Amino acid sequence: MSTHLTALAFDYGTKKIGVATGQSITQTASPLAVLPARDGVPDWSTIEKLVKEWQPDVFIVGMPFNMDGSESNMTVRAQKFSQRLNGRFNIPCYTIDERLSSREAKDIRKNMAAAHGKKYNERDAIDSIAAQLILESWFASAAAL
Repeated sequence: MSTHLTALAFDYGTKKIGVATGQSITQTASPLAVLPARDGVPDWSTIEKLVKEWQPDVFIVGMPFNMDGSESNMTVRAQKFSQRLNGRFNIPCYTIDERLSSREAKDIRKNMAAAHGKKYNERDAIDSIAAQLILESWFASAAAL
C-alpha cells in the first residue's frame, strides 16, 4: 500500500453498529465503539464526532452476504448505510464481504475473557471487534491497494 490511510470501519446492524479504526501502514485496526441504532439508523451526530476525532480517509462497511454469496435484506441495508456515510461526509466508502466476522469476533472475545480471568459476556465489544476484523480484512485484500 503506497499511501497512509486512516480508516473507520463499520459492522452494520439494525440494533447496533460496531466501529473500529485503523491505519494502512501497519494494516492493523482496533475496536472503537458500539453505537446504538434504531431500525438500522444510527445517531448521525455520534458518527460525526468520530469522524472529527479520527479524520478518516476512507470508510469500510462490512456486507453481510448469505453463506452462498447472495444478497440478503441486511446486505441491501448495509449498502444504503455505506452510501449515506459517503453522502454525509464526502469520504470514500468501500464495502467488503463480512461473512462470519461476528462469529470470529465472539470467539476472540471469549478467548480474551478467558485469558483475563473474567466471566465471558457475549455483549461486550462483539460488534466493534467484528468491525476490527472487517477493517483488517480490507487492509489485507487487493481492494485496499
